[in-house]
Amino acid sequence: MKNQLLGVIAATTILSPIAAAAQTEIQFWHAFTGRLGELVAAQVDEFNASQSDYVVVQTHKGNYSETLNAGIAAFRAQEQPDILMVFEVGTATMMAAGGAIKPVYEVMAESGANFDPDAYIGAVKGYYTTTDGEMLSLPFNSSTPVLWVNRDAFKAAGVDPDMDLSTWENVGTALDALKAGGEDCPLVTAWQSWIHLENFSAYHDVPFASKDNGFGGLDTELMLNGPAQVAHLTALGEWARDGKFIYTGRRNEGGANFRSGECALFTESSAGYAGISAEAEFDFEVRPLPYWKSIIDEPQNTIIGGASLWVMSGQTDEEYKGVGEFLSFLSTSNVQAAWHQNTGYLPITAEAGDATRAAGFYEQNPGTDIAVIQMTAKDPTANSKGLRLGSFDQIRGIIDEELEAIWSGDKTAQEAMDSAKERGDALLRRFEQANR
Repeated sequence: MKNQLLGVIAATTILSPIAAAAQTEIQFWHAFTGRLGELVAAQVDEFNASQSDYVVVQTHKGNYSETLNAGIAAFRAQEQPDILMVFEVGTATMMAAGGAIKPVYEVMAESGANFDPDAYIGAVKGYYTTTDGEMLSLPFNSSTPVLWVNRDAFKAAGVDPDMDLSTWENVGTALDALKAGGEDCPLVTAWQSWIHLENFSAYHDVPFASKDNGFGGLDTELMLNGPAQVAHLTALGEWARDGKFIYTGRRNEGGANFRSGECALFTESSAGYAGISAEAEFDFEVRPLPYWKSIIDEPQNTIIGGASLWVMSGQTDEEYKGVGEFLSFLSTSNVQAAWHQNTGYLPITAEAGDATRAAGFYEQNPGTDIAVIQMTAKDPTANSKGLRLGSFDQIRGIIDEELEAIWSGDKTAQEAMDSAKERGDALLRRFEQANR
């Protein structure tokens, strides 16, 4: 009997590591830290606990640009992850990567995982699909810019926090009053190119680039130096000169200034909700992104920022099955609703948005549905569907340089945008030649 028991123990000892090793490992590289990183880790943990066939290993690889570059380098070394988070401006680069990616629609079809492409919000899905409507990557964290208001700062400066801020004309009036009332930081922004050029153009239904903003072909050129864009940037430049618009950096450096209570108004992603709600010790609210009444009678729709999940080529059939199951899990209504409510990112499915509304979340948290309304109230036009430009990360760097020249007074808005067009078009031609 003792020998039989020892035999069972020995067999268990030997088999347990083998059983554990039977789980197929899925490598997922992403760009999130802080609160967002914690929420991604929680999603992964929930998926791993929900089944025993696969284990997803999530790894932070730096900011968006660094994560994309890490994925490219890993593919060249044949050490690529199964899933790579790529920010929206990297879409054209990934599409041109050829054998580096396996389209999501193929992964889902072959894996047999639950997948209904019609369930995804059109304004989000369209960014990551072919002209035939086939989904290339899975929308993951999709946001759109809104206006954040520090109501306490308004009151301290003697300005009515309930004043109409729907237009930039009214925002200009508010900035004058805030400055006169002693506010040192009336307006700050994050992601200046994304908000004040890319989204500005879509919101005012003017082209950012030709060929339907690049969706119509690689032979596109920038059109960001048009009258509407120049007028907006001229106003911002004047506000910067007068100390009413405070420039803090190209990415989201201004977020710290707003969350600490230093600034009255903040143009930022709807996904700022995660950090602002957690850190702000003042009364804040969300408003729609302003528009210029002098340019358009009513705004069109904003476009998304954020990232999608690309499946890399060169993996095993079993890994692709696991990837399919994980992507299907991320798309479920309860997971998406929780992600939307905790982060401010858009729900990527209509069902998740409906579930959030039905749960009373929008009533309890006024303004958290503004991003969804901005994206879905109107059908996108050729100017407001999104952007699909090659080398766009580098083009954004050029735009940032030129915007900084406006804020410092070294260039007029027209001079800066003419230069951005010339320099950016050179990169577009190089990308076109390389991908013919």
